[in-house]
Amino acid sequence: PPGRTETLPGYASCSPGGPRRDRGVSRASMRIAVLVPGLARHDAVSNDTLGMAAALRRIGHEIAVFAPNASGVEEPVHVPDTIQSWLRSADDVVLYHYCVGWDFPLALFRRTPARRVVRYHNITPPEFFADWSPGYVAACAEGRAQLDAFAGMNCELYLGCSPYNLEDFTARGVDPRRCAVLPPFHEVESLRALEPDARRLPAGSPLLLMVGRLAPNKAHADLVDAFAVLRRTRADAHLLSIGKLDPNLARYGEALAGLIRARGVEAGVTLRQDADGAELRAAYARADALVMLSGHEGFCVPLIEAMALGTPVVARATSAIPWTLGDAGLLWESADPHLIATAALRVADDAGLRTCLVERGRARYAAAFAPAVLERGLAASIARLAHR
Repeated sequence: PPGRTETLPGYASCSPGGPRRDRGVSRASMRIAVLVPGLARHDAVSNDTLGMAAALRRIGHEIAVFAPNASGVEEPVHVPDTIQSWLRSADDVVLYHYCVGWDFPLALFRRTPARRVVRYHNITPPEFFADWSPGYVAACAEGRAQLDAFAGMNCELYLGCSPYNLEDFTARGVDPRRCAVLPPFHEVESLRALEPDARRLPAGSPLLLMVGRLAPNKAHADLVDAFAVLRRTRADAHLLSIGKLDPNLARYGEALAGLIRARGVEAGVTLRQDADGAELRAAYARADALVMLSGHEGFCVPLIEAMALGTPVVARATSAIPWTLGDAGLLWESADPHLIATAALRVADDAGLRTCLVERGRARYAAAFAPAVLERGLAASIARLAHR
């Protein structure tokens, strides 16, 4: 049914909110050190870290955030080397946001008597970057290489953003009873509250939207191919992509620009790197569909932005996307350009289908990803530590 929060096979005890237990949620206060590789405004991992810290304080826990660097955030941030002096006893908790390779948390987890929580955001498999950046390949390989070490520590809790993420640990022998799914905290409510600013939006109809950084795992090339097919039928169609290009992936950006030229759709494609919140809000409101063909996602926040803001979704069924989207969009196993183009046009032209997808998206967001739902899930998951 619309809005249901599904669990994958084998995750009956890992639904958002943690396992159902007759004893209820413990409200005993804990001292929790939140550790993250870095903090920056509007970054997905940072949003989750800061949202989680605020929610834990509201629940009644004592929180301190530790990171080697922070930019543009109001949260007081402590240097990681001070984390051990902040912890007082074995009843305290270290909650690590694992999203890159970093030796410091491994060393800390090996020696601390405190209870340990791995908050796993997933790390993109290095093969996505093999043709584009040796640096990215090395960084992703280093990050994923630490999965075995964290799995082998038998931490008190593995907290995944999706069931897909937790598979990286259960496949390495982690007991599913030590796992819980908690979708990431986000800025969707702040985005929804903004007044849309459509002044810089491109003209054209239908308008397809892609939100996500320019990177090989996001499969922009598949999206451009599908858009080129669509333009043969609707010459006034436009594709708007919002997302930054890391200078270390400059070759990928050049290849994408070359593909756009080769397909003859330069006039219909806008690659925007600098959209602010009001512009992003307007893009969701104006778009006929968010088209997400990514080859790898640990959760995919743009999907829930689209759900909350009433933008229909056409997506490819890879990694965490099927679980995040649920029944709230058109989900395809293939990125075949003719299939995706036809689906996007159907969503744009079929008012009944569009209304159905919008209603399902809003229902799923409200049931599974709204802030109050996430806070209840966090409270239940953290309460499990009192019994370990």
